[in-house]
Amino acid sequence: MKFDSKEAVTHLDYNSLRKPLIIPEYGRHLQNLIDHICKIEDREERNNAAKYAISVMGSMNPHLRDVPDFQHKLWDQLFMMSEFKLDVDCPFPIATKETIFSKPEKLGYPQNHPKYRFYGNNITYMINKAIAWEDGEMKDALILVIANHMKKSYLSWNKETVKDEVIFEHLCELSNGKINLFKKEEELSTTANLMQVNKKQSNKTNYSSNNQKNNSNNNNNNNKKYKSNNYHSKGKK
Repeated sequence: MKFDSKEAVTHLDYNSLRKPLIIPEYGRHLQNLIDHICKIEDREERNNAAKYAISVMGSMNPHLRDVPDFQHKLWDQLFMMSEFKLDVDCPFPIATKETIFSKPEKLGYPQNHPKYRFYGNNITYMINKAIAWEDGEMKDALILVIANHMKKSYLSWNKETVKDEVIFEHLCELSNGKINLFKKEEELSTTANLMQVNKKQSNKTNYSSNNQKNNSNNNNNNNKKYKSNNYHSKGKK
């Protein structure tokens, strides 16, 4: 029989004409095997063939083959590759299209748009907590701490000085008028003290970063000296 190249080309099977693979990692041979298993009429023979397919899939990851959770995953993938048409006895709950492709409910993201962003969102929770406390020295001390924190945050955003009356006004507004420091004539920490605290915190971060850089530079210099000393000692020998 003479080979006809033109006729042979007509029998070629191109990937573009084939059915897309559901899980490409397992390859087309395994996909064809599962398609064949779906066509087996005898249930017992079909169950044995499905177990064989699971063993082949597990052999691709032998270190996970005997892990129970991994076995469950393999059975789910088997039903996925059969397009959920396979009717076999499964040791796990049979996977369906709804259970596999169901999406979790969308989580609501807190949309907080505070009027004074330089105070942050936590200041609202702190104010609400202070309002819920019973009247007394503890509540007054907490309110004073909140006001000082607001002043420090304001100075971090605006480096210039700020009057206490501005902080009192913002605090009264954020608390819906429930906290009014105008009546008590409280005095907050001075701008100089608060700016000094902010400066100390920034210096600590700069100090730690500089220390890391200096340590790395010292290590590099020591390594260079060690290499040069070894080189000179070898040259003398």
